[in-house]
Amino acid sequence: MTANPQQSTGEHLLFIRGTHWNNSLSPTELQSIMVDFYGWVEGLQSQGILLGAQPLLEAGKLVSGPQCLVTDGVFAESKEAIAGYFLLAVNSLEEAVRFAQQCPILSYGAQIEVRPIADFCRPMAEVNAFQILQPTSP
Repeated sequence: MTANPQQSTGEHLLFIRGTHWNNSLSPTELQSIMVDFYGWVEGLQSQGILLGAQPLLEAGKLVSGPQCLVTDGVFAESKEAIAGYFLLAVNSLEEAVRFAQQCPILSYGAQIEVRPIADFCRPMAEVNAFQILQPTSP
């Protein structure tokens, strides 16, 4: 396998995993945590690195295979279900991880997957790299 020719765009996605991290909390506890959570979000905004963020509904479908089979693909009871995302403009994966580590809902069972955004999907990056390596005709 060849080296990955993709390049980072300087943007990173934080996927919030876990849709039921708050199930064992009282309404008062939840309110306090959500104040902290939205304080964290406002901190990202005030630093000018938050490009977008949205919660996701638990309903969804999975499309797969050459027949484009559609099945129920999001399972609300799963700890792995993605509850939402944040798009950050930061220069490194390490910096994005540091911001993710400050999220207050981590202490209650939520997880955050941090991923750099690529300039091209890997197959297109491989095509581009291949074309660069090919000699041009005179």
